[in-house]
Amino acid sequence: QVKLVESGGGSVQAGGSLRLSCAVSGFTSNSLCMGWFRQAPGKDREGIAAMYTGGSNLRYADSVKGRFTISQDRAKNTLYLQMNSLKPEDTGMYYCTVDYPPCKVLPVDRGAGYESTYWGQGTQVTVSS
Repeated sequence: QVKLVESGGGSVQAGGSLRLSCAVSGFTSNSLCMGWFRQAPGKDREGIAAMYTGGSNLRYADSVKGRFTISQDRAKNTLYLQMNSLKPEDTGMYYCTVDYPPCKVLPVDRGAGYESTYWGQGTQVTVSS
């Protein structure tokens, strides 16, 4: 049974950092399309970062490029999102996503990343000014 469990969200002041984690289990392959989405209050869910297993095919939304880093620890079956220089507009619910290839690139109007069947339950990030 596929399971994605996010952790690491919280409240932070602008300029601060957080690292989100996503424990991944239940997949029958080690070759996966992985990513992070976020949903700000009153807005649609958007893709913000994505990668293929091993760190290839990296994709970032312009709004987070240079501040956020997606990575994977294959030994721990964990996906990460390191978020630095956080801004109030980064506030929202953050979701990790994983799916089997082929990685289906999102339409531009939905952000940067891949379509996904499997989603975590989300973790809240709140950035205060």
